[in-house]
Amino acid sequence: MKLSEAKINFLDSLAKGALLTATDNECKSNTMTVSWGGCGILWGEQVCFLFVRPERYTYSFLENGSYLSLSFLKEDEKDTLAFCGTKSGRDVDKFKECGLDFTLENKSVCFEKAICTIQLKKLYAQDLKSECFLEPELLKWYKGQGIHKMYICEILNVKE
Repeated sequence: MKLSEAKINFLDSLAKGALLTATDNECKSNTMTVSWGGCGILWGEQVCFLFVRPERYTYSFLENGSYLSLSFLKEDEKDTLAFCGTKSGRDVDKFKECGLDFTLENKSVCFEKAICTIQLKKLYAQDLKSECFLEPELLKWYKGQGIHKMYICEILNVKE
């Protein structure tokens, strides 16, 4: 299914938080909560673009693999989103702690409790650079932290 055919409102749902799950080349995965991103058409494909800081444990999975997924959970799963956004996979097994049962389909993690999963393949990645910000006040988001890396990903499938 294409994103344009999905029942989910992508932007509203992403603003509430989604689980970004990256799978490395050894089929190991980690998940984290994201809310910065968007979707559109680029290079003739439906794409999602996402932003991840290099300090995040999931970053290494993104760097060492080609596939990832965005999973949207029900409204009553706010605790899961909060946990996955504040705890590191370096220290805790988020899948186990949050009861995140999943299948691996098309090299992407699909959570059983997700109301929608977008399966993605990386097409392009680039570090954002402080000197490229046209509005310097936006750098307030980066005081003492690394600047995000942008990932542009082809939408392979949308599962509802």
